[in-house]
Parts: sequence; C-alpha cells; structure tokens
Amino acid sequence: MLVAGFPAQMYATNCWVLATGEGAECIVIDPGMPDVSMELAELLGKHRLKPVATLLTHGHLDHTFSIVPVCDGYGIPAYIHSEDRNLLLNPAAAVSPEFGSTLAGMSFSEPREVKELKSGEEFELVGLKIKAIHSPGHTRGSLMFLVDDQTLLSGDVLFAGSIGRTDLPTGSSADMQRTLTKKVLTLSDEIRVLPGHGPETKIGDERKSNPYLIEAARASR
Repeated sequence: MLVAGFPAQMYATNCWVLATGEGAECIVIDPGMPDVSMELAELLGKHRLKPVATLLTHGHLDHTFSIVPVCDGYGIPAYIHSEDRNLLLNPAAAVSPEFGSTLAGMSFSEPREVKELKSGEEFELVGLKIKAIHSPGHTRGSLMFLVDDQTLLSGDVLFAGSIGRTDLPTGSSADMQRTLTKKVLTLSDEIRVLPGHGPETKIGDERKSNPYLIEAARASR
C-alpha cells in the first residue's frame, strides 16, 4: 500500500493519501487549513494518483477546512460520522470560545456529496478494505479508520506518546477512556498508526510507552 502525506501549515494537521500503489486511485484523509488544495495536487501529481473520496476522522476545522475545494474540485464525496456532520456547516460548535470568535462572520458549506458513517461500518474504496471505528472522546463523532486490518488512521484519538484533548465542546474524558480501553487497546501490536498530528507509530509501541494507554490498561484490569 502506498502511504503519502504532508502536514498542513496551520496546526500541522496530517493530510494522508492512501492507494494500492503508484498511478492508482486514492483516498484523501483530513485536508486541513488553510486551503491545502495546491499541496495535495502536487502530491497527487508526484505519484500519479486519482482521488475518489475523502475521509474525515472528525469535524474539527483543522481537519476539514479544505473539504469543499478538495471534494467539489475533484467531484468526490466526503465521508464523516453522522455525529460530526453538523460541524461542516458550524465548526464553531466544537472549538474553544477564543478560536470561535475568529470564525465570526465566516460562512461554511458542505461538499456537494456527503456520506454519513456509522460505528463498525465496513466498506471498500480503491481496492482497500476500510472499517470505520466510532471513537468518541475528542469529539462526539470521532472516527478511526482501520485499513486492510494493518493500518490505522487514528485522527486525534491517538498520537505517538499522547492522545487528543477532551476539553473542547462535544469532547469527553470518560468517552476517551472507553475508546482507549475498548477500541485502541484491543488492536494488534503490529498495526501501523497514522495519526492526525505528529509522526506515525505502532500500536505495540504505544501500548508500551504511551502513558495514557498504560493508565487505561491499568484501570481496566
């Protein structure tokens, strides 16, 4: 599987691109902010890739800002959990008051085609088998995507050495603990993790060294 990506200029949100190989169709994950269309086009051109869908791990603006130009520009759908779809039109509903004030007067819209995902939904895109894992805690509708049972797009649920914050609107520390215990710790050590921010890692490495996973494992005994 081909994995490529780049961090967006704001908040260094990872925009990932997955395909079976060079010159193939691909999926785009979390196009961030500001508009990353040019960076994405350069990456797609480098690998001769054709996007057919965009997956959103959650509705925070640093992961969704470029969703309209990317989806409508290529004529492709966006996939998002039903609980976070409202954030495409109203991103201020899940950010801090300080950041929300900077959005005053700005208007947002959905791509022309949006597909809602439910927990545990499995589907195939570009020759890849994808499972949507509902993982609330960072937001109510956060998703992780397990690809071919080998690669996890963890969004802002799990980072190398850390986890996503839970103090923003629709976040919940109790939900995050349940997600870590029931959705992350149950995964195989060999699974490659592509997070929403920071470097990639593996489940086994995080199980050994991530203090939040260590504490979640201890609490669940």
